[in-house]
Parts: sequence; structure tokens; C-alpha cells
Amino acid sequence: MFGIDDLLKTIVADFSLMAALTGLFYLLALICAVREIMNSRTSQGSIAWLISLALLPFPTTLLYFVFGWKAFDDYATDRIRNGRAARPLKAKDLALIDRETSHLWPVQVKVSEVPFLNGNEVEILVDGRATFDSIFEGIAKAKHYLLVQFYIVRDDALGKELAERLIERANAGVKVYLLYDDVGSTGMPKRYRTQLRDAGVKVAGFNQRHKFLRVYGPTRINYRNHRKIVVVDGEQAWVGGHNVGVEYLGEDPKFGRWRDTHVRISGPATLACALLFREDWEWATGEVLPANPPETVPTPGDQSVLVMGSGPADRLEECAIAFTDIIGRARERLWIVSPYFVPDTDIRTALFAAKLRGVDVRIMLPDEPDHKMVWLASIAHADSMVEHGVDVYRFVDGFLHQKVVLMDDQIATIGSVNFDNRSFGLNFEITLWFTDRTTIDGVEAMLLEDFEMCRQVDRDEVRNRALPMRFLTQAARLLSPLL
Repeated sequence: MFGIDDLLKTIVADFSLMAALTGLFYLLALICAVREIMNSRTSQGSIAWLISLALLPFPTTLLYFVFGWKAFDDYATDRIRNGRAARPLKAKDLALIDRETSHLWPVQVKVSEVPFLNGNEVEILVDGRATFDSIFEGIAKAKHYLLVQFYIVRDDALGKELAERLIERANAGVKVYLLYDDVGSTGMPKRYRTQLRDAGVKVAGFNQRHKFLRVYGPTRINYRNHRKIVVVDGEQAWVGGHNVGVEYLGEDPKFGRWRDTHVRISGPATLACALLFREDWEWATGEVLPANPPETVPTPGDQSVLVMGSGPADRLEECAIAFTDIIGRARERLWIVSPYFVPDTDIRTALFAAKLRGVDVRIMLPDEPDHKMVWLASIAHADSMVEHGVDVYRFVDGFLHQKVVLMDDQIATIGSVNFDNRSFGLNFEITLWFTDRTTIDGVEAMLLEDFEMCRQVDRDEVRNRALPMRFLTQAARLLSPLL
């Protein structure tokens, strides 16, 4: 039997074959190097890639195809062709623009390419049971269409309940679309998708139409669609940190309580969530969903909401720009809650500057990890914050997964964005921005309760960390651009 050892011996023995393979990898390395230079976003990361490609073309070229090759130019083209830039015009036609608020927050508006929209009702949903009770209640009321998008969809009790509810609506004549991420939902069995499709639900993986991305399957881990969006009839939408899995209900014996936050919005901002789903669906399937807003849009409340979509198809790291702006504008307080804290140099510098201005800068992080490498890097970055006087809190009542920011009494965010390089530059994300006092007071009250469930990290803890732990955290920090 001809095995791998025999193959390697044959290759080594055949000098011409070895030379050809070497030349091939150097050619691939050159192609990758040119592409990296032309598409570079950070000099540090690009220099690391270029040195590795020059010195070790194998296996660096293979790693670059997985981690470094950005292939979303056609997503940006689709977005332009299908009218993201026209959204403000559509909103203007509907007389729903909150011009005063949009004027106050120009960076966020320009990044989103969407204005703040008036007339919304906002409900903050704390933890999984409240979130999925609300989502399932909304699904049951769908009459025309359902847009459902999650990073992770598991085939467990919660995933099965979601499938049953989508099938029931599809059988009732509702148009139902389910979009999942290929990496996040790697374990989704084929039969899960089959039962949905057999019932008339349209199901797609984010990368399913793109052969280059599908070649690597789950190893294509560097660019993911991390959004969580549910839209019912263009009237209600749910956005936040929850995925579909029983751990998000607090039923994982390892973590216990899973502290997460979602938000339900009713009103005009729902249409912006639907249009964001539409962009993702077209990328995934090639199918263009109808995007014309209705003649009249219900305005059940008086709250203003901005829907910001961000991702690797952006011309710049626009998500980072939007958050850096509010850090720089903070004057009284800046509370950041994230399960993963791996900021780049610009974000770290902005946070240090805010602290020096006298801002109450607090960062809330989980006390226990779910992803070990990211957790180690997060400790290194958090320790640096503590050394610079920034208050760092560790949530001890279960696992912390919510993504929330509160700045002064002026603006708050809830969405899918973690405070790390991945969310700011590599993942497709969604963030809802709120400026009304009712929502800001609600976020403040929620976070004050969460801080009560935290322990504060002091300088003694940082300085007394064991040497092996300090080494591991600093080594993980070196991988920050890839985490």
C-alpha cells in the first residue's frame, strides 16, 4: 500500500519535483505579498505577513489563504448597487429622519450610511429566556415575512424550537428566510437544514455561494458573519448578543447563567435591519429580496435609533472609527461591556486619554473563559488598563457575553460587536445606537446591577500574577490581530 511516507520519499528523491514545488510556493508567496501590500490596513500586521512569506513560503502561503486573503470586494459592490447610499433618501421620503440627532453624531451616521430614525419603541431584553420568549412571540405573529440571522444555530432544544416555529409560519404562507454563518454553525447537521427547506423555509450559509471561501470550509475562520438579526414583517426587529443554543438560556452546566443582552425595536429602524439582512442574503445566495419600504411605517414610540452595519467590505475600519469617536467625546463616563477585550493601539490610546481627562472609564469582562486564547490575550490588555488607572471588573455570576457601551448620558449601544480587532475589522457586525433618555437610563440601571455581580481587578492582582501566567497572557497578546 502506497502511504504518506512513500509519497514524501518520492518527492524528496525527485529533485525536479522538489524544485517545482518550491518555485510554486514562492510564486504563491509573491502573489500573496502583492495582495497584502495593496490591501494593507495595518503596517504591523502586513510586515509580519511579508516577512513570513519571504522566509517561510510554506506553510505561510496556506495560512495566508485562510487568515489573510480578504475576498469581499463584490459584497461592497452589491451594497452600492442595491442602495445603501439611498437609504437616507428613502427615510427622507418617509419623513422619519431625526435630523437633530444625526447632526450631533455625524461620524456614526456617515459610517452607517443611514441616519437616526424617529418613531421607535425600544425594549431591552436581559438574558436568554426573556430574549427568546420575545423573539418567539414575534415570530408567531408574522403575517408576511420573517428574516432570521444568527452566527450560531445549534441543533439542540432551542434550535429545534426555532425550527418548529419557522416551519409553522412557512406552512401558514409566510415567507421565511434563515441565514447562518458557516463557521459559527459548523456543527449544524444537514437534516436540520433539510427539514426547514422541505417546509418551504429558505436556508443559506453565508459563504455557500462563494467557491473560494467554501474550499476551506470551517477552516475559513478569519471572516465571519457575526450578526444576530430577526425581523418580522418590517415592523419589529431583535438585535443583540444571543445565538441559538441552550447555553444562551443558562442551561450549560459549565457556565451556568449566560449573561447577555438583546433589544427589541418596533418602528422605522426595523427597515434598516431588514435592508442589512438583504445585503447579506444577496451575498450568500445571489437572490435579491424586495427592499421597497411600505407606503406608511408604524411609529409606535418616540425613540431615535441608528442601525450600523460594519464588516470587512468597508473601505476603512469604520466600526473602530465609530467607537473611537465616542471614546474621544466622553467627558463624564464610559462604560464598556464585552466578553472579549482585545483592542488595537488606537483604541487603547483613546481609552488612556479618556481616563486622563477624568472620565469614569469602566470595562466589564467575564471572569471565566469560553475561548482560552482570546481570554488570555484579554487578560494582558485588561492588565494594561489597570496599570493606567482604568477600572476593570470581572463578572462572577456566570459567563458574561453582552456587548454594551454607555457614554455619558448621551449615547448607548447594544449589538453584536465585541471590543476586539475581530469585531472592528474582520467580522460582519450590527450595532444599534440610542440617544433617548429612556433607553440610556435603562442601560445604566442594567449595568449598575451587573457591576454588583463583579469583582474589581486591582493593581496588586496584576502585579502578583504568576510568571507562567504573565508569559502566557503576553504570548497570546502577540496574536491579537488574529483573535
